[in-house]
Amino acid sequence: MILRYHAWLRDNMGCATEHIVLPNKVENVGMLLDWLQTQDERFKRAFKYIDVVLVSVNHHHAGRDFPVHDEDEVVLVPPIAGG
Repeated sequence: MILRYHAWLRDNMGCATEHIVLPNKVENVGMLLDWLQTQDERFKRAFKYIDVVLVSVNHHHAGRDFPVHDEDEVVLVPPIAGG
């Protein structure tokens, strides 16, 4: 799976893109986000406000029940304010 981070998530993760191997037990976006937070301190810190982050799977808006597979691209985009 390819994970892409934008805005402050990219800054907190220290990269814009990374590849992960999805465990068999992870079947949807919610399970993915929950599992990632258990992987290391970097995810735990960066995902502190994950509930406000928009998730896209293969260019489709995805809620927590949206299915995920190892070959997917998941994009995480936090809300951005500007002036």
